[in-house]
Amino acid sequence: MSTVSRASLEQKLALAKRCSREATLAGAKAAAVATIASAIPTLASVRMLPWAKANINPTGQALIISTVAGMAYFIAADKKILSLARRHSFENAPEHLKNTSFQGTGRPHPAFFRP
Repeated sequence: MSTVSRASLEQKLALAKRCSREATLAGAKAAAVATIASAIPTLASVRMLPWAKANINPTGQALIISTVAGMAYFIAADKKILSLARRHSFENAPEHLKNTSFQGTGRPHPAFFRP
């Protein structure tokens, strides 16, 4: 049974904290952009379109905007976490696993993809 040193655990914890901070910042940036991108058409449509003016109250407008911002936050943060995990797992992989080139049979595509 192998033992893990305290320094190794602290290094992994520091890396995890840094990755989660990067993901949080990426999510916050995406949420800010999504808020602006969804607020402008939502508020404009409520002022200009009769149907939206009659059917979307201020609570509905806030719900639309906040839902888009929340989705953007979680999607961007998840993508960042996955990309960082992929990068760090690739860096720590043994050399024989780092060769990702495909040694195929010479046919680039299946027959149904051919033009």
